[in-house]
Amino acid sequence: MSGPGGSDAPAGSAIRVLVVDDDFMVARVNQGMVERLPGFTVVGQAHSGSEALAAVRSLEPDLVLLDVYLPDMSGLEVLRRLREGRYPGVDALAVTAAQDVDTIRTAMRAGVVHYLIKPFTFDALRDRLERYAQAHRRLSAAAQATVAQSDVDRVFGAVRPGRSTRSELPKGLAAETARLVEQALRQAAGDLSATECATLTGLARVSARRYLEHFVVTGRAEVRLRYGSSGRPERRYSWS
Repeated sequence: MSGPGGSDAPAGSAIRVLVVDDDFMVARVNQGMVERLPGFTVVGQAHSGSEALAAVRSLEPDLVLLDVYLPDMSGLEVLRRLREGRYPGVDALAVTAAQDVDTIRTAMRAGVVHYLIKPFTFDALRDRLERYAQAHRRLSAAAQATVAQSDVDRVFGAVRPGRSTRSELPKGLAAETARLVEQALRQAAGDLSATECATLTGLARVSARRYLEHFVVTGRAEVRLRYGSSGRPERRYSWS
């Protein structure tokens, strides 16, 4: 991963992040999540496309957390201008509510390191940022100008999470129970809440949600919010 203009940050230094979101509160929340992670520092916020371009020029971040829906121009237009201008090497992680195929395809072609659909959990963002940091360190630490295929495979494997396996389950999660929750999601006619999943599997609601969120983080399940007349929105899960 390259810094602005294509120069890598020194190995071991904090990854400089610019948070771009038109919603001031969402930007503040995203900044708080990033700052909870060691090895990352937020250097600024921007709330429009023009602010984002100016902030990249003045702050020179390594990574931009980039919303697509901005008031003056699309986040994809921001990314296009960065790629065609003086800052083709700054990386971007899309964090957005945009779910249409054309936007996702355009973002991929523009070279985003990952694409997170709102709403997402802290664990989901942490997973992507930690993988990014791992790839960033590997490239920054490479002493030689060229690398072997095995080195390239490790870098791309770090950036793009693969399917979860039994051995990759976080501490406290069991493979048999994970299969039980997976089966409930796969067989559901629609999406499920954590409470409904708990009823189907015989687990406690808190336990069911831990497995559901793990599947979301690893890309095996999707989550959406269902808003009721009052109270917090309900998280609904479906198998990808």
